Amino acid sequence: MGTASFLTRARGLLHIRNQLVRECLAELLSTFMLILITLSGAAQKITSFETKGDTLTSYLAGALAVMVGVYTAGGISGAHMNPAFSFAMCLIEQFPWWKFPIFVVVQTLASFISAGAVYVLYYDAIWHYSNGTLTVSGPRETASIFATYPADYVSIANGFLDQVIGTGALIVGVMGIMDTRNKGVPKGLEPVVVALLVLSIEVSMGSNCGCPLNPARDIGPRLFTYVAGWGPEVFRWVEGRGRGGD
Repeated sequence: MGTASFLTRARGLLHIRNQLVRECLAELLSTFMLILITLSGAAQKITSFETKGDTLTSYLAGALAVMVGVYTAGGISGAHMNPAFSFAMCLIEQFPWWKFPIFVVVQTLASFISAGAVYVLYYDAIWHYSNGTLTVSGPRETASIFATYPADYVSIANGFLDQVIGTGALIVGVMGIMDTRNKGVPKGLEPVVVALLVLSIEVSMGSNCGCPLNPARDIGPRLFTYVAGWGPEVFRWVEGRGRGGD
């Protein structure tokens, strides 16, 4: 009885009644799971010299990570996990504009924390693979574990267009899946269908820039690499670095 009473009191103390705080924590957790799995897929591929993963497994990790994120917090915050999606929801008046900057900050923070977690998880592998030097370019670069970089033939204009089309396809697809006037997805399987949508975009539009599709997914980990030792080069458009996956 004593233990049960203690647990009851503890649950009462830990219960968060503020709806915005609940949504922010849910968004933080769902985005953390998304980026944790996504970046880990890239880290396993790169640090193993592609012996324990390849481009397809990296894409699968990113797509399935979306599914995990939506299942984690979809019923609380909507599991946006993406500023572009939050922005689209604001445009169609399904999400209040005043929450938009809050969600963007939470999503970016979660991505930054996730990058740190992946760095710790793969710390030995990263330093072994890179021969003790954290670089953004070259045959042993490791920056593309965390952020996506363009292929060496991609111009700034083409890279911008690549992201507009890829992210646009993602938003249109998700909106179509959510639209109750369309053919319905069996209840509870919406995250699975969204994951398949993400996978279809990755395997068809990933070669130019790595198919990030998510500003928070890119800027949070990129900021982490900047402070963790890769330096300011992570923000430069340098040729020959396009190996990152979603």
